[in-house]
Amino acid sequence: MTTNIFDITDRLALVTGSSRGLGHALATGLARAGARVIVHGRDTDTVTDAARMMREATGTAPATTTFDVTDVEAVEQGITSLVAEHGVPDILVNNAGVQRRAPFNDFEPADWDDIVTTNLSSVFYVSQQVTRGMAERGSGKVINIGSVQSMLARQTIAPYSATKGAVAMLTKGMAADLARFNIQVNAISPGYFATDMNRALVEDEAFNTWVINRTPAQRWGSLDELVGTLVYLASDASTFVSGQNIFVDGGMTSVV
Repeated sequence: MTTNIFDITDRLALVTGSSRGLGHALATGLARAGARVIVHGRDTDTVTDAARMMREATGTAPATTTFDVTDVEAVEQGITSLVAEHGVPDILVNNAGVQRRAPFNDFEPADWDDIVTTNLSSVFYVSQQVTRGMAERGSGKVINIGSVQSMLARQTIAPYSATKGAVAMLTKGMAADLARFNIQVNAISPGYFATDMNRALVEDEAFNTWVINRTPAQRWGSLDELVGTLVYLASDASTFVSGQNIFVDGGMTSVV
């Protein structure tokens, strides 16, 4: 009998920021692939609604957890409670993130702090708490969500680009430290996908035209097109892959 190295059936997966948008799509994809998913967010009602939608879409019953990924103590308490109830996750997807837009010289320091804490520091906080248990067990998968802005910059989003570039390097640093414990750490960097966070861009005719012309695939990505890469990185098919940043962007970062 041939073993399916892409099989993630019954593996426990925590996806931060999975109550909506990209995170919800990723979590739903993992559930459809057989994983036992934990839906996460900051708002209890939103998380409950997201779990209900996932249950209706997949026929599975996801667990839920609610804590603020930007608060070190909240993360520690949240992960401790999660592990006590469900065990150490086999898969951690660090997806939680925010965006703010303003010209560089007009960018508010408070917005800078918010972006750095949410997009970067939270990856450190959550990963550290989860990978300690993974290391003790001797296995684990961490997938950080980057962006094409891990490599490319655009006007008005310099802080966001800085955090996503840092996520790519944090991924490498984590891989260097954690590989000895049979923990693989990689990143997925999406191109332009229609999500709640960039709804205004999708509806902007000029920007929509730019995306289509700039992307060799000549279209926006569909969120389900991220799931294959996610399942690959979450499965035994990638046990010797670590520290990599895989761009799922329709070819955008391959051309000038």
